[in-house]
Amino acid sequence: MRGSLGEVFDPRQNALNAWRLVLAAGVILRHSWPATGHYLDTPFDPLFTQVFVDSFFVLSGFLIVRSWRNNPRLREYAAGRLLRIFPGLWVCVTIIAFVLAPIGAALSGGSLRLSSQIAYVLNNAVLNIFYTGIDGTPKGVPTPGVWNGSLWTLIFEMVCYIGVAVLGVAGLLRRRWTIPTVFVLAVGASAVVGYADMTVDLAQIVLRSVVVFSAGALVYQFRDRIPARWWLVAVCAGLVVVLGLLPNYRVFAALPLAYAVVVSGALLKRPWLRNDLSYGMYIYACPVQQLLAAAGMTWLDPRLFFAVATVCTVPLAAASWFVVERPAMKLKGRVHRPQSHSVNGSIGGEQYVVSLDDPIAHGVGSDGEVAVRAKPNARRQTPPP
Repeated sequence: MRGSLGEVFDPRQNALNAWRLVLAAGVILRHSWPATGHYLDTPFDPLFTQVFVDSFFVLSGFLIVRSWRNNPRLREYAAGRLLRIFPGLWVCVTIIAFVLAPIGAALSGGSLRLSSQIAYVLNNAVLNIFYTGIDGTPKGVPTPGVWNGSLWTLIFEMVCYIGVAVLGVAGLLRRRWTIPTVFVLAVGASAVVGYADMTVDLAQIVLRSVVVFSAGALVYQFRDRIPARWWLVAVCAGLVVVLGLLPNYRVFAALPLAYAVVVSGALLKRPWLRNDLSYGMYIYACPVQQLLAAAGMTWLDPRLFFAVATVCTVPLAAASWFVVERPAMKLKGRVHRPQSHSVNGSIGGEQYVVSLDDPIAHGVGSDGEVAVRAKPNARRQTPPP
């Protein structure tokens, strides 16, 4: 389709990094109310509470499925996902345990046991989201006993990554019905267990993650048939706001949300942010907010508290990206083992060997299938005498 998302999206020139940074800032803004002991009384509070994390999952669904379809090798896929998540996480939880938490304990007149600090690092390093505090700290804050309330999403992000790998290895991601089926089943199940009168908390969280992740994956799969238009972005954004009044807005708004986020990021062509600070902003903001609260800054208006917390988090996020995350991601190249792929064929009675490693010799269609094109400079194979 002319003007489709597949035609418009340029992996090197888009605003997805900028989008992720905006979403990370949105999470900080939303957390500024409970961090200061305030309650946001608005009918849009459910949307405001959830839409930023949901949008992160949408972008992950779009980009992670794209990553697998472009390079369906399990070892490289796993290395890419693990190197993106864990090195930054490990450094973050270590800084929390041995720098931020001791400061917080000192502010409240307490102390920490070394064994508790080590236990916090080890548990959170393997995504044990139930190990939230260190010896009961932070204390004397509106949300006590929780140093990083944002880390819970990472385990469900990993669940989605594993799901993509399982479907990919099984060859199901090549089937056009797989992602739509996952999305429909997840939405149906979410409609059953995801409303306020239900108490299946784990099921609610899992289905929430799968719904929005698969919505992003669905947008990627049909990118060549989806028109990329600003007016449609505006319509979808409006639908998300209106449907956000519902207790489980994702049942109806997951696809409009996915369209609005992905297409707007694709249409903005300027490569605004080549460095991705969003992950560092996301994982460091909550402990920074808790430390500010322990320092007695809960008297601030939540919006001003958000500004202070953001300014304090940016240096940590930048250090995380330049010192930890980006160097770690470069290690992925050591996992990759280039393999030479070629096919034999005949054209007009002549025998040819065409290398599939040559990007000019082949193309990848919207369904992920490789289409080999004849090249005038393909190496002719001399038949045996």
